[in-house]
Amino acid sequence: MKLPDKIIVMLLVFVMMQGCSDSHDSPSQTYHSELEYLKVINGAGPARDPRIIFLFMSQFMNANQNEEGIKFFSSFLEKHETQLPPVQKALYLSALGLLRASHANRVALLKRIGWVDETIAMLETAKQLSGNQIFVVRWIAGIVYARLPGRFDITEAALEELQWCLENLSKAPNFGWMREVYFHIGLAHHKLDDEEQAAKFLKMSGYDNFEKEITLIIPFSVNSETGFTFSPMHLKEIIPNQIFALSGFEFTDYYFIISENRKELIAIDAATTPATAQKAYEFLKNRFPNLPDLTTVFVTHSHWDHIGGHRFFQELNPNIKFYARENYGKELARSLNVPVQFNYFFGSNFSLEFVKDFSPDVKIAKPTEVTIGGTRFQLLPVNGGETEDAMFIHLPDDSILFVGDFIMPYIGAPFFEEGNIQGLFDAIDLVAERNPRYLLHGHEPLTSNFNSLALLTSLKKHLKWLQQETIRTIQVGTNRADIHQQNLIPSFIHENPIIHIPFLVLRENFINRIYDQNVGYWQPVVRK
Repeated sequence: MKLPDKIIVMLLVFVMMQGCSDSHDSPSQTYHSELEYLKVINGAGPARDPRIIFLFMSQFMNANQNEEGIKFFSSFLEKHETQLPPVQKALYLSALGLLRASHANRVALLKRIGWVDETIAMLETAKQLSGNQIFVVRWIAGIVYARLPGRFDITEAALEELQWCLENLSKAPNFGWMREVYFHIGLAHHKLDDEEQAAKFLKMSGYDNFEKEITLIIPFSVNSETGFTFSPMHLKEIIPNQIFALSGFEFTDYYFIISENRKELIAIDAATTPATAQKAYEFLKNRFPNLPDLTTVFVTHSHWDHIGGHRFFQELNPNIKFYARENYGKELARSLNVPVQFNYFFGSNFSLEFVKDFSPDVKIAKPTEVTIGGTRFQLLPVNGGETEDAMFIHLPDDSILFVGDFIMPYIGAPFFEEGNIQGLFDAIDLVAERNPRYLLHGHEPLTSNFNSLALLTSLKKHLKWLQQETIRTIQVGTNRADIHQQNLIPSFIHENPIIHIPFLVLRENFINRIYDQNVGYWQPVVRK
C-alpha cells in the first residue's frame, strides 16, 4: 500500500520533539484549531484516508501534546482493533509508536527503558502487519531507531530500515520524505563513528549538522534567488506528446499544449520571472526537441506569478499573442500597489518591473471559443475566488479545464484584501457544467488537493454551511478568535471522507475572509 501523494503542508511539516533529547518543555495550553478539528474527524472511527492518521499525529506534536496523542491513539486502537485490517492497524501503530518515541524523554527514568522497548516492539509489529512494504511504516521505524541511544543496540537496524527507504523511493508519498532518510542515515553512521559516510549523507540532507528538532517531510523548498517551489523539477504528460505539466521550477506550475496540427505551441500562464520561464521551456525543449513555435499564451489571471515571465515568451516569438480578461488592468494595478516584500515568495530575482509592462493582445469579456492549430479552446471569464479577472481555459475535445488559482486557500492573496466567496461558488458551478476529466490548477498543491468535480461539489456544500455559521456568529457579536475556537464543523462532514482535508485547508482563512469582509478588519483608514 502506498500513501497518496496528495499531502498538504500541514501534514508534511511537523515538529518531532525527539524522544532522546533533553527537552522537558511542558505541554502547550494554546488552542489549536486544526487539532480540535482532527479530534472530531478521527473520533468518528477508523480513517478511510491514511493521510488523516498522520496529519492527526503531527498536530499532536505541533501542539506539544504528545501525551494526549498517545492516550487518544492507544484508546482508539483498543476500541477499534478488531475492525482494522492489518495494513490500517500498522499505520495506527506506527503513528502511536512515533508519538511514544517523541515522548520518551518525559517518562520517568526508571521506566524509560521499558517504555522504549515496548515502542520498538510496537514498530516491529507494524512492519510485520504491513508485510514490510509500506514506506511510511519503515520510515518511522528507521527514524526512531536512528535516534535511540547506543545502549539499545539498534543503530544497525536503523540503517537497514533507512536503506530500504532509499531503495524504494517510488513507494514514498513524495520525494520530500527522503531528506530525513539522508539525515538519519548520516546520523546512524555518525553514531557508528563512520564520519566519512556521516558527512556524505548529512550533505545530501541539506542540513548543517546533526543538532536539530525540526523534521521536514515536504517536497517544498525555498531558495533566496528563485523563492518557493512546491516539488522537485519534473515534467508530466497529461496527454502523451501533446499536453505537458511542469512543476518545481518556481512558485507556479507551467502547462504547454501542442496544437492538433502539431504546428503551434500554446502556454497556460506566463510564469513569475523571465529566467524561470526560460528554464522551464528549455527543460521541455530538451525532452521534446521538435516542439513547434510558441504562438499563444492564455492567462488565467494577472497575478505576479502568472505574468512575470511574459518577456521571455515574447523573446521566443515577437508575434506571440497573449489572451487575458478585459479587466486585467484593474487586477494588475491592485497587484502593483501592495506594500509587501515579494522576494519572500518569489526570490530576489523577481522584480515588479517584470509585471508592469504586461499587456494582452486579446482581451476577453465574455465566453469565447478560439481554435489554434486545430485545437479548440473555450475561454470562460469567472469572478473567481481569488481575483476578479479570473479566466478558465477549457479544452472540450480533451476534457481538460485549466482553472488557475480560483480556489486558493487564502480566498485571495494572503497579504491584501481581495477574494470573492460567491465568485468561488459560481466558479465551482461552472466547473460542474463542464465536468472535465482533468482539473489543472496554477500550483501543484492546488491540483493535488482540489482535484475532482465530486470533491469541489461536496466542498461547496460544506463551505456554504461554514459561511452561514460564521455570519450568524458575527451577527451576535462574536470576535474572530472566538469563532475559530468554536471549531465549526458541519454535522454531515462524515458522509464524505474526501472532503476532510480540503475543508480543513480552507476553513481558517475562509472564516477570516468572511469576518474581514463583514466587520471591516481589512478596510483601509479613510483620511479626510
